[in-house]
Amino acid sequence: MENVTEFTLLVGLGSVGAGFLGALTGLGGGVVLVPLLVLAFNVDIRYAMGASLVSVIATSSAAAAAYVKEGFTNIRIGMFLEVATTFGAVAGAFVALYVGGSAIAVVFGAVLLASAYLSLHRRREAGPAGGPDPVAARLRLDGTFPTPAGPEAYHVRRVPLGFGLMFVAGVLSGLLGIGSGAFKVLAMDQAMRIPFKVSTTTSNFMIGVTAAASAGIYLARGYIDPGLAMPVMLGVTLGSVAGARLLPHARPRVLRVVFAAVIVALGVEMLYRGLTGKL
Repeated sequence: MENVTEFTLLVGLGSVGAGFLGALTGLGGGVVLVPLLVLAFNVDIRYAMGASLVSVIATSSAAAAAYVKEGFTNIRIGMFLEVATTFGAVAGAFVALYVGGSAIAVVFGAVLLASAYLSLHRRREAGPAGGPDPVAARLRLDGTFPTPAGPEAYHVRRVPLGFGLMFVAGVLSGLLGIGSGAFKVLAMDQAMRIPFKVSTTTSNFMIGVTAAASAGIYLARGYIDPGLAMPVMLGVTLGSVAGARLLPHARPRVLRVVFAAVIVALGVEMLYRGLTGKL
């Protein structure tokens, strides 16, 4: 009984850290939890992925309301892109039955390392002379976000490319049992030219729906253990609330560095585990 209590407390504490980081960077916490549960607590990879999906839903639910209230989240973008991520998540969860975990880990690790480079690479903002994107204007995706000087307007670019990348993010979510917030943030920030804080908050708004789509399939397979999912969900919820409160006061450059550092570590870990056949 003592070992069970200690295990539950340690998992809960680890989940608090994962939730804090997930809410602050838009990662969703799931990409941290899977290696944490498998390596530190010797949890079977499938059950870790099931608990991770539950935590992603908790992170999104806890942080999304705060971000919407603050005015950072673009709800129209989130609802539009969720169509792609949901279909991708369902497809990825079914494909996971037939694709080896090691191959997926190698590909995903390479994607994360490339994403780290792109997140630190300073891009030129689109100039006002180009005008609004026709697709974004038709769908009314442009918006504003709060700054110390008042609301700042932005235009959304390359909507079809972003929609396609969101389908890929959904597939990764279903394959790996994560919210794939890293890929969502990069797609919105780099491809669609959405401000980074808007990208991270909108990612948090979306990942819960993406995770729920694939969580149903993991639940049907019996890979969601309530005894493991409960401390994970509670810990992630507490951490995500703290992260959501800190985000409005954080500097975008600092967020980019933290974001890049986390996904580099995750990318190296995924590559190692994939190449050594430990996933």
